[in-house]
Amino acid sequence: MIRINLLPHREAKRKQKQAAFVALLALGGVLGAIVVMLVGGYNASQISVQNQRNDVLKKASAELDKKIGEITNLKEEIAALQARQQAVEDLQGDRNQPVHLLDELVRQTPEGVHLKSVKQNGQRVILTGNAQSQERVAELLRNLSSGSPWLQNPDLTEVRAISLTQGKTSRNVVEFTLGVSIKRARLSEGEEAADGDKPAAAKREAETS
Repeated sequence: MIRINLLPHREAKRKQKQAAFVALLALGGVLGAIVVMLVGGYNASQISVQNQRNDVLKKASAELDKKIGEITNLKEEIAALQARQQAVEDLQGDRNQPVHLLDELVRQTPEGVHLKSVKQNGQRVILTGNAQSQERVAELLRNLSSGSPWLQNPDLTEVRAISLTQGKTSRNVVEFTLGVSIKRARLSEGEEAADGDKPAAAKREAETS
């Protein structure tokens, strides 16, 4: 017996395929949403961890900046103390400077040289005077440059021949101007201790008298 299906089977198959397609789309959308949520949650957790690391780095950087500022202040204070110490040492070394200067000028000035003026400006001294000849001026320069423990770097700035009149007689001399630097004296520890004991010794002497 032959059976003939008169129902619209093609339409039913088409509806089944459409339903399956819709189901696949829905399933794909759900899976996509789940994937997006998982990736978003992972990224959010990583961002949170990185933010925590950034906060730790910022705190550490702030502490380092604070320590660097303290070190800078300490360096400035140390530099100021060293400058004060240097100033005190310079003052102590310069107390006897005029005595050493005059003593050295007497020692290093050769015969035939007459100093007319001595002007000091800081560690630089300007000498003016007369000499019997230019050889005497050269000898003075040699003495000041190599033979003096207190004077250094002589510099002849002017030299000229003039006629010097004394009473009724006149003679030709060489007038010169030169500069020379004073070596700054450095006190040793023993000298500093001795200087520090001077006021106490003076006090004891005053009490005994």
